[in-house]
Amino acid sequence: MWKSTCRRVAVPALAAAVAAVSWCAPVWAVATENDPSANDQPAVWTPKELQFTYQGFTTHYTCDGLRDKVKSMLLLLGARKDDLKVYETPCAGGPNRPDPFPGVRIKMNVLQPATDAKSADAQTVPARWEKVDLLKGEAGLNAAGECELLEQVKQKVLPLFATRNIDLQATCVPHQLQASGTRLRVEVLITDQKKNAADKQASAAEAR
Repeated sequence: MWKSTCRRVAVPALAAAVAAVSWCAPVWAVATENDPSANDQPAVWTPKELQFTYQGFTTHYTCDGLRDKVKSMLLLLGARKDDLKVYETPCAGGPNRPDPFPGVRIKMNVLQPATDAKSADAQTVPARWEKVDLLKGEAGLNAAGECELLEQVKQKVLPLFATRNIDLQATCVPHQLQASGTRLRVEVLITDQKKNAADKQASAAEAR
């Protein structure tokens, strides 16, 4: 898991300040910027299933609210949109009331690196590692309200995906919101749409 080790320090010299900035720069980011193809990774679609039950002390969701939230996160993480299924489990409350333990059943296909013997028999897909932010566009108390959900997504949902450089910042205190930069960022395998389209065009041209 990658975390920035930047700290606020008082340094009088400009050279020291420049050195501090360089010290904070992630090495892997520099490497991939110099060689974008380093993020390329042939992959295969792999079926996954999960029954996920949310348990929170601070933030509560309606059953359909949790369903929609989880579905949007799965799409960000690279689940195939065409056949993604997210079903609500039976709710204890009404349709518009928060449920104490809302849950969903998930059926999806996700990308896994085509690196083992089993992958040789499956159709490979051009893919690349890409960083996603599961709380993109949310900050402050709005982001803090997702703290418990992010922790549980990291524990139960992320293991179904191929991931690297998981960066979770979450300080969850029951019945309190901590506006402390809550976030969950992670690198996942995403379909390389441009390369996939180019490969299809090349195959069509060969077939003529």
